Amino acid sequence: MSETKTEGIETSEKDVGSTTLIDSLETLNVLIDRVKKAQEIYSTFNQEQVDAIFKAAAIAANRARIPLAKMAVEETGMGIVEDKVIKNHFASEYIYNKHKNAKTCGIISEDKANGIKVFAEPVGVIAGIIPTTNPTSTAIFKALIALKTRNAVIFSPHPKAKKSTVAAAKIVLDAAIKAGAPADIIGWIDVPSLELTNLLMTHKDIATILATGGPRMVKAAYSSGKPALGVGAGNTPAIIDETADIKMAVSSILMSKTFDNGVVCSSEQSIIIVKDVYDEVVKELKFRGAYILNEQEKEKIAKIIIIKGNLNAAVVGQSAYKIACMAGVEVPLDAKVLAGEVSEISLEEEFAQEKLSPVIAIYKAGSFEDALDKAYRLVELGGAGHTSVLYTDERKQTRINAFGSKLRTGRILINTPSSQGAIGDLYNFKLEPSLTLGCGSWGGNAVSENVGIKHLLNYKTVAERRENMLWFRVPSEIYFKRGVTDLALRELRGKKRAFIVTDRFLFNSGIIHNITKVLEEININYQIFFDVKPDPTISTINEALAIIRTYEPDLIIAFGGGSPIDAAKMIWLMYEHPETDFKDIEMRFMDIRKRICKIPKLGNKVQLVAIPTTSGTGSEVTPFAVVTDDETHVKYPIADYALTPNMAIIDPDFVDSMPKSLCAASGIDALTHAIEAYVSTFATNFTNPPALEAVKLLFKYLPRSYAKGKEDPVAKEKVHYASTLAGMAFANAFLGLCHSAAHKLGATFDLSHGISNALFINQVIRYNATDRPGKQAVFPQYKFPNAKAKYGQIADELNLGGKDDDEKVNLLISAITELKRSIQIPLSIKDVGISEKDFYDKLDKLAEQSFDDQCTGANPVYPLICDIKNIFIKAYNGEV
Repeated sequence: MSETKTEGIETSEKDVGSTTLIDSLETLNVLIDRVKKAQEIYSTFNQEQVDAIFKAAAIAANRARIPLAKMAVEETGMGIVEDKVIKNHFASEYIYNKHKNAKTCGIISEDKANGIKVFAEPVGVIAGIIPTTNPTSTAIFKALIALKTRNAVIFSPHPKAKKSTVAAAKIVLDAAIKAGAPADIIGWIDVPSLELTNLLMTHKDIATILATGGPRMVKAAYSSGKPALGVGAGNTPAIIDETADIKMAVSSILMSKTFDNGVVCSSEQSIIIVKDVYDEVVKELKFRGAYILNEQEKEKIAKIIIIKGNLNAAVVGQSAYKIACMAGVEVPLDAKVLAGEVSEISLEEEFAQEKLSPVIAIYKAGSFEDALDKAYRLVELGGAGHTSVLYTDERKQTRINAFGSKLRTGRILINTPSSQGAIGDLYNFKLEPSLTLGCGSWGGNAVSENVGIKHLLNYKTVAERRENMLWFRVPSEIYFKRGVTDLALRELRGKKRAFIVTDRFLFNSGIIHNITKVLEEININYQIFFDVKPDPTISTINEALAIIRTYEPDLIIAFGGGSPIDAAKMIWLMYEHPETDFKDIEMRFMDIRKRICKIPKLGNKVQLVAIPTTSGTGSEVTPFAVVTDDETHVKYPIADYALTPNMAIIDPDFVDSMPKSLCAASGIDALTHAIEAYVSTFATNFTNPPALEAVKLLFKYLPRSYAKGKEDPVAKEKVHYASTLAGMAFANAFLGLCHSAAHKLGATFDLSHGISNALFINQVIRYNATDRPGKQAVFPQYKFPNAKAKYGQIADELNLGGKDDDEKVNLLISAITELKRSIQIPLSIKDVGISEKDFYDKLDKLAEQSFDDQCTGANPVYPLICDIKNIFIKAYNGEV
């Protein structure tokens, strides 16, 4: 071990194997191996150990801030000792203060309610590329954030700054070791070269690269095949508009630009002054110590700052006076900056480029908008992603927002000296303190923010299984019993105008009088829209809207079967939210809470009351509606809880005279609602009871209701209630593949929805009744396939018998078949008159459309399209 002593700093050359210097590929490989082993040990340290090491290292670096600054200036010939002292101080104190309480070991965050834990792990061995402009402060910064995150770091210094960089690294290392860190947790290349730097960056045991340096070095880091965090070039423009505090703006810019003789990459390179205050700003610049170059002087300076398109290294970090002397320009010894007035923004204009010295360009802007444009062009010319500054009245938020929107820089500073402001935590305490300033994709970097400890950690997220929050949503008021309509409507006393939506049959039959007479008695005016036809169309909705927008009701009453109630829901929606696009809200969703397009809350203008006159759809208590585009003949199934009526009135008096065919079709529709809701992946303890009760009521009373009609009022009443109960169940549990297939078959061949459901229910039950589905449906609360067992539970409720679930499923299917026979429903698609050729011509399209139907997602078995095709074929032939 040999030792030297420079400026009060002890430096040493460590033994690595049989060598003393890291100056070859062989010795570097040995070093990387040793550092890797040290990091593996360090990765096992706990937070308390890491924090003690981090603090000790920060203290040691802070205490050496002055001798390290002296060494850096002495070695590189760049910058100002006193300013480098500040940078060293910042790199130790501010970085420590920012991260001292941060968790970087083990569990760093936990959300017990949602079952999320995040573990932090180190990335491994970091390659730290150090620039000649900031050889000690950058090394301190990178060493400290590596130590805080349980990483190791190996530095590749700039050849012109190797002594000072190594000295800074050794000070941090010695303090870390003394505090308990492994001996080789920090390493460095003693004799840096391009070859060794490339080996370091591409070595298999290097986990990531922290690259600070020139554009070519940063590009090499990103081209190494390793994850890299680098910085881009800075060409910071500073706008001074006519509302700015000019004294503050000029003083801030001069303070920033002269800091360490302008070597900070975020320092201002151009001042853009709005013409209204141009002369005043130039006068203030002169007064504060800037030297305004004349045309000849400017040309001389231009020739030495940029040579053959590249920044002249000889001017970097030199004083304004020294640079002027180099150019043969006579300026006062105390000149702070050399300012050249220019107009061109291009690579041919030397003053428009990054200068890393106390040389700055001055532009006159015709307006604030012109200043924005000039700033944008300067950034794009050579500083994309880095930093930009605006000096303005802080109350001018419109201007601040315009500046922030237009400039493509990672740091957009307002009324702030950019050298000190961009590094964070000085002029804005919420801006991350850092000496590595990412420039994002604009500057060819991985990140666009100030690099910190979060970028040097791998995060392991432990996600425990959690079920989604569920609900049971139905109308806030549901009234039921024969004759209930009169009393229920009187609850609406105080409303002014009602818009009644019904169909022509109900209007012509006079049954609507049961509604209107009560409204008259409680002084509610009304209009009746009775042009709703089966499968309501958009044109029908628009006709109603033309009336309702003039009438301005505060109440909509839907009276009829599913079509008038669906139409009323659409009228309600379009009246309150005319901007709604059906194509948006009909979009299929995986989770209704996460859908892309949502319907806003309804009820601000109008309350919706639904009174069903059929026993099947359950629409009076559901969030579903279907509307047809009568030009394209496309049906839009809409599902959103905003469409749930405010009140439902379930009055059996209105269903006594239902035709037998409607009784059968709607009744079997209600049965499929109940069965599919019961086995749905979304089924819950809240949806199961109404579903089961609906099944039992329908099996017992639907045949009686069909056979005797109004002569059996009890049966009519029970079936009517069963329809609503099934609606309540599937409104919250959703449906399944039977409804998916029925939607498409019915639309293609003009079959009633109830009959279509009846044609598929047996085949779908058979398909779902397995404990080994090809694909299980995905929903967190659906833990394992249970459809077969639940079908068995339905059979038990119906007292069908059966020794096991397989037998119970067979008995349930047989019972459904007998029920269909009893109400004269066809048992196959063939039986409804669809030809075999027509069916098979459309089969592929039917299967694909059924797969994409909204109901398919809640089916307990997630079907393949070929499975659905097979179900269609079996349903066509009546096979189970």
